[in-house]
Amino acid sequence: MGRSAMKMRTADWKTFALWAAGLGLAMLCMAWVLRQESSRQLQQGAEQSALNWAQYLSRSVPDLDQLFAGQGLTPAAREQLLRLRGADDIFLFKLFDRTGRLQLASDDLGRPDAPPPIVAQAARPGSASMSTPGIRDKVLTGESHVALRRESRPDRPAVYSEAYVPVLRDGQVLGVVEVYVDQSKRARATDNAFARVAVAVALLLVALLAVAGYQFWLRLRHQRRAEARVRYMAHHDELSGALNRASFTEALRQAVASRAEGGPPFSLACIDLDYFKDVNDSLGHAAGDEVLRLATQRLDAVVRQGDQVARLGGDEFAVLLTGLGSAAAVTPLAARIVEALAAPYDIGDQRVRCGGSVGVAIHGIDATDPDELLGKADLALYRAKAAGRGTYSFYDVAIDQQMQARRELTRDLRDAIERGQLSLHYQPLYGSDARTLTGYEALLRWEHPTHGNVPPVEFIPLAEESGAIDSIGLWVLRRACQDCASWPAPLTVAVNLSAAQFASHNLVQLVGLALKDAELPAHRLELEITESLLMNNTEEVMQTLRSLAAMDVPIAMDDFGTGYSSLAYLWRFPFDKVKIDRAFTHNLGHDPKVGLIVRSIISLAHSLDIRVNAEGVETPSQMAALQVHGCDELQGFLLGRPGPSAGLTHEGRVMEAEGGPGRAPARQSLFAELDMDLPGTKPAPLS
Repeated sequence: MGRSAMKMRTADWKTFALWAAGLGLAMLCMAWVLRQESSRQLQQGAEQSALNWAQYLSRSVPDLDQLFAGQGLTPAAREQLLRLRGADDIFLFKLFDRTGRLQLASDDLGRPDAPPPIVAQAARPGSASMSTPGIRDKVLTGESHVALRRESRPDRPAVYSEAYVPVLRDGQVLGVVEVYVDQSKRARATDNAFARVAVAVALLLVALLAVAGYQFWLRLRHQRRAEARVRYMAHHDELSGALNRASFTEALRQAVASRAEGGPPFSLACIDLDYFKDVNDSLGHAAGDEVLRLATQRLDAVVRQGDQVARLGGDEFAVLLTGLGSAAAVTPLAARIVEALAAPYDIGDQRVRCGGSVGVAIHGIDATDPDELLGKADLALYRAKAAGRGTYSFYDVAIDQQMQARRELTRDLRDAIERGQLSLHYQPLYGSDARTLTGYEALLRWEHPTHGNVPPVEFIPLAEESGAIDSIGLWVLRRACQDCASWPAPLTVAVNLSAAQFASHNLVQLVGLALKDAELPAHRLELEITESLLMNNTEEVMQTLRSLAAMDVPIAMDDFGTGYSSLAYLWRFPFDKVKIDRAFTHNLGHDPKVGLIVRSIISLAHSLDIRVNAEGVETPSQMAALQVHGCDELQGFLLGRPGPSAGLTHEGRVMEAEGGPGRAPARQSLFAELDMDLPGTKPAPLS
């Protein structure tokens, strides 16, 4: 629990305690107020009873003035006083003259032979007396004095009132009567009434306290859940629920430390989902997220108790395999992981297949350092992917050496442009007569100071993976335009574009700047793309190609015939040229079916007003077959090998007066007489 969370909880407890203390104090205050109000009402009732009784006394008792004057009690007065002694809960009364001398007590009425007292009875200790000057002066002025008593005496009620009331006649004070009124019934009734009120108010306060307590409990529960969620999110991946990278790294370090102290052996498995990017691109990221969740569930179901599954990021997972310290022990579990991930994933109405590749490194055999162990598991994963995916592989030293060399080569590639190690060679392109030079294709070369000439098939993938392809591609484009501008017109230059250059979203602007800086007409630059580029983000790529075509830059499809949807692309975008893959050219003389395919490609392209280039022409028989089939452009070692720009002689080039812009007319289609609903002309450029 964080310090801020503890402070918040302490503050909440203090707030609740203050509320509870306040409500408790309120209940005590309420009890005191009710007690005081009960006493006040009893005292008012007693005073009213005493006043009424005194008034009735002055009206109904004869010879009362003689009694107060000290002349004795007449029989008629005694008889009336006897009747008044038990009236209105009065159990005792005393009569005093104006000086405070006791003239008669009600207890003496039952003894007619007893003489009336001639001195005032001394008051009980602690009680008021008529002889008290303050009380006597107050009463003789016409006021009354009432005191409420709660005592436990056998001769007294539990609650009674003691009242001093003046006896008035014609506005004159004859004397004072001290009246004792039994308040027990009234006290019980009042106490019961106030008790009911107190209970109702107490229940209300308790209810308020309960509501406050419930709200406090809800807040504490919410805080605990939020804190638990924060703790959980600090250690787990939000999407899949597996451990996150930080928690897995810590678990790996703990496993290494435990092993060093004699703990159980363990291995590390790194896992990648195969073709996961295709799922994201085709079905969207929501479907991809669901695949990640399902994959995590499958991993949790396959691994053993104590194994720890983590999602390191993207579609990368890792599993800490506790207790498995050899390849033989890990193999069955690795096979089960591959099998579980290979099952189809039901995403809504779609069923997709991803599969997974697994790379395993064993602690103590392959590495002991956590970071090194993770790196070697990654290398094993790379080996599994290179083996065709959907399988598992263990770390191999040879793979490690290859990857180390690959990393070094990637590092050197980043500085190749600044060090002047990159260059362009140009392979000539000839017309169908094999003599008319129409242009060149730019081919990138890398002369490494240590490794010598590195083939493009090796360093181009490294450039794409490392992100260096952006700067390299721009350099190639600008250099090719500058070199072409120095050649005789109308020779053209063809430049290959990579998928990474389309992803930058500024390809059209870069091409325009390259043409402007070199002062090269747009129709002399030809851009080549592969079918694989069109398989992802087709609409975005098509829009870029349309913008380039609107600039009058010819677009060619390279390696035609090796993709999955070649024909669909031909009518979705007006290509200027298709290049037949060299595999078809190589097999022209070996398999008759290849000749039929090549002739069909050329005829279809011509029907769409698209020129055809054949790569890899190396023998006269291949060239003759292509010429028979009507191929527009030939390229290969038979006609010319690539070379630097400085060594180009431009022999056999077509002159402007002879061939215009250098684009040969399309051959007559073999399907020209068939009724086909295909686009026959190239749409107008986009404005």
